[in-house]
Amino acid sequence: MIKAIKFVGVPVSDQQRALDFYTKTLGFRVVTDQPFDDKQRWIELGIGRSSSGLTLFTPEGQENRIGTFTGISFVADDVMATCKELALKGVTFIQEPQKADWGTAAVFADPDGNQFVIGSA
Repeated sequence: MIKAIKFVGVPVSDQQRALDFYTKTLGFRVVTDQPFDDKQRWIELGIGRSSSGLTLFTPEGQENRIGTFTGISFVADDVMATCKELALKGVTFIQEPQKADWGTAAVFADPDGNQFVIGSA
């Protein structure tokens, strides 16, 4: 049976720029960074203490996915404080943090314009 998500793919136009953003700005850790083919590397990142991660990789023919809403939601203990910290690091927010009955959430973008939700657990 399926037990978990190992990683999700984030299509990017510049792997090094994306790697810098995800590690230096968001604080993710490199799990794997190795050549994939003559055009790309296989970059897999870990997120906090989670066993789930993401890859900075664009499958051939999927370049049109770069800069879209990913459907990926990250969790933070304190969404407001996390968003404030990320904004100070230059992260662009498409939607500022908003409180609702079910929790707090915001939407931010990476350097390619890929959009992600950051919300409460």
